[in-house]
Amino acid sequence: MNTIEAQAYENLLLKNGLKRTGARLQVLDVLTHRNSATSQPYLENVIGKDIDRVTLYRILKTFEEKGIIHRVLDKQGTANYAICSSSCTENHHHDEHVHFNCNNCLRVYCLDDVKIPSLKIEKGFKIEDMNLIVSGICKDCNQAN
Repeated sequence: MNTIEAQAYENLLLKNGLKRTGARLQVLDVLTHRNSATSQPYLENVIGKDIDRVTLYRILKTFEEKGIIHRVLDKQGTANYAICSSSCTENHHHDEHVHFNCNNCLRVYCLDDVKIPSLKIEKGFKIEDMNLIVSGICKDCNQAN
């Protein structure tokens, strides 16, 4: 992590009323540099013994509540996390984009430019979360074949 990235992460934490900790900075660094959503087990493997499982879980939960990251389930039902758009706020996510599950490499991608269309729902219902998951073969796997 270079000094510019570290400063950006620190500013993001301060903006959300969170203390700067090495563990939080590490998680932000890993999530920011991945081109796909990241599972907690993957984070545990990459970060290693620097952060225990409970601390990592709390960091992910806090980041999700603050609108820093959003969660999407993969085909196995495992939660994966990706950095939110800048329009997300505490307890109110604006990540209404398609998520793509690759059947080959099993990665989950945020397709930020593919928006979920607005929905008209029956009176009395209130949408709190929308998620559209598409599965197939990602461009990396497609190019490899």
